[in-house]
Amino acid sequence: MVSREHKRAVVLHEKLQLLRSITHSHADNDNAIILDASKYIEDLKDKVDRLNQDIINNPQSSTIQDLLPQVTVETLEKGFLINVYSEKSYPGLLVSVLEAFEELNLTLVEARASCTQNFQLEAISVEGDENGGEIVDAQVVRRTVSKALSHWNTISTDQQDQ
Repeated sequence: MVSREHKRAVVLHEKLQLLRSITHSHADNDNAIILDASKYIEDLKDKVDRLNQDIINNPQSSTIQDLLPQVTVETLEKGFLINVYSEKSYPGLLVSVLEAFEELNLTLVEARASCTQNFQLEAISVEGDENGGEIVDAQVVRRTVSKALSHWNTISTDQQDQ
C-alpha cells in the first residue's frame, strides 16, 4: 500500500514536470523549475505590459484593421473587378466605395451589393475618361478604395464617440 505522502510526492513531481514543460525549462531539480517558471511568468508580464503600452500609444492600429473591409482588385481587359467584403455591414460604407470610384473616374458597368448582415460588393468598372485622362492600375484602385474606407471608418468612429 502506498502512503499518502508518497502519493503527494508523485502528484507534486508530475505537476512540476508539467510546469517544466509549459515554461520550457531545462532544469533538473524542483527549485530550479520553480525559479524558471517565475522568470517565465515575469517575461509574460513584461510582454503584456509592452503590448498594452503599444495599444495605448496607437489605439487604432488593431481595431481599424479588424473593422476595415477587405478589398481585392483584379485587372480585366478594359477595367477592373473590385471586391469589397466586411464581416459586418455599416451605414455609409457603400457610399464611401462609390465615392472612391468617382474619385478614380471609374464607370461602373455592373455591380452586385449586399448590405444585410455583412457587406459585400462585387463591381466591374471601366475607366471613365476617354479623353486621354490618367490611366490607373489595380494597385491604385485598391489603395484608393482602402483609403476611402479608412477615411469612412475614422468619420464613423468619431460619430459613434459623440
